[in-house]
Amino acid sequence: MEQIKYYLAVDIGASSGRHILAHREGAVIVTEEIYRFPNGNDMLMIRGNAHRVWDIRRLFEEVLNGMKKCRELGKIPQSVSIDTWGVDYVLLDAAGQLAAPCYAYRDNRTEGMDKAVSKLITPARLYARTGIQKAIFNTIYQLTAARLQEPKTLEKAEKLLMIPDYLHYLLTGEARQEYTNASTTQLLDPVTRTWDYELIRLLGFPEKLFGSLTQPGETVGRLRPAVAEEVGFDTAVVACATHDTGSAVMSVPADGDDVLYISSGTWSLFGCELTQPDCRPAARRANFTNEGGYGGTIRFLKNIMGLWMIQSVRRELEERDPAGEYSFARLCDMASREEIASVVPANDGRFLAPESMIEEVQAACRESGQEVPQTPWEIARVIYRSLAVCYREALEELEAMNGRHYPAINIVGGGSNAAWLNRLTAQETGRTVLAGPAEATAIGNLGAQMIAAGEFADLKDFRRSVYQSFGVSRWTPDGQCR
Repeated sequence: MEQIKYYLAVDIGASSGRHILAHREGAVIVTEEIYRFPNGNDMLMIRGNAHRVWDIRRLFEEVLNGMKKCRELGKIPQSVSIDTWGVDYVLLDAAGQLAAPCYAYRDNRTEGMDKAVSKLITPARLYARTGIQKAIFNTIYQLTAARLQEPKTLEKAEKLLMIPDYLHYLLTGEARQEYTNASTTQLLDPVTRTWDYELIRLLGFPEKLFGSLTQPGETVGRLRPAVAEEVGFDTAVVACATHDTGSAVMSVPADGDDVLYISSGTWSLFGCELTQPDCRPAARRANFTNEGGYGGTIRFLKNIMGLWMIQSVRRELEERDPAGEYSFARLCDMASREEIASVVPANDGRFLAPESMIEEVQAACRESGQEVPQTPWEIARVIYRSLAVCYREALEELEAMNGRHYPAINIVGGGSNAAWLNRLTAQETGRTVLAGPAEATAIGNLGAQMIAAGEFADLKDFRRSVYQSFGVSRWTPDGQCR
């Protein structure tokens, strides 16, 4: 009997991390969640003057805890890979130890750093060079904060690693920088797909921090002996598309030139795949970004606030009413039964990290002269409808720039489970919506490993299997699910 070959994806998102074990049965990918742990506020610490930093060591402990489950189950993976969010990083000193805290992108140390950068290079020139949309939490602004606020720390640092790079380093001892996550720093040349050293010098960052880039599918190394002993087995560590959206896009169950997607989770990433970056002024005005994808592709997309708003509202509701029932499914279902017509500009910076999301949504409605939502379900309705409007606006911008018509939108990630939001999106955009798979990021992570192992010939072959394995629900512009 042929031995089953397992692969392990460690997918760490904004609210939780999960370990997904997979193997292949014929054309079908079979997945199994073996471990889950909280992230988000659970992994944040407050340091010094109220700075938000990641408890990166505890995060790694959870990676190891999940890997130990493989040994308990008797399912030893051929390889393992970790994906996380982008922009956040660690600095290593000459001894390979942390040279500074691992700051979180929602920390306020980057306030005003865009002005500091613009003194060295104009926003227009910066976009033309990098193709990355402006966001105050981008790595370029975080490093500028480090240069101005902690210059000695930056000087003693020898290496910069993005979060998944660092977790891979702790597993293997190999300090590699993976391409897709590196592209979120706003320090890459999107044409050459390498670091823009001229820009790095201009900004006053040490060149030694930035080395050669690893592509998704390449082997980082094997587990360090101490790690292998602790988890109970040895395995290879393979670089997936370590930026979670890069992995999620790999699992979009479609192919060809008309692949349009929303990676729907804490953020909604709305975009398409390109072979070459689009750094034109029109793309900058529309605030689209050019991030690295699997196989050297470009993920041309726009960041929309996403389910962060609902996640924040749910957390507030549970704090106010611990006995209440505020699951995401119920919030979405009950929102569909309300009638309030108010919408807010969901992508406005006011919704990035407000003291109270509920009060911020109410204030935005009040300030614009619209009906103010009062109940949890009315607040949820305003948010879901506002997201659908943002999706329509992003679609119109994208089609105008590309001069093309996209007949369908593929929604992947946790947000694909929000049936009413899928229906709203189809109705608002006038496009067919194909929803699923929900665990898109973990599945894409697994895809990079399985293609590297020869389980699939290429990305097209893998995507065909995703469609057969996980399927999709189809929503038409008339609001029907078929």
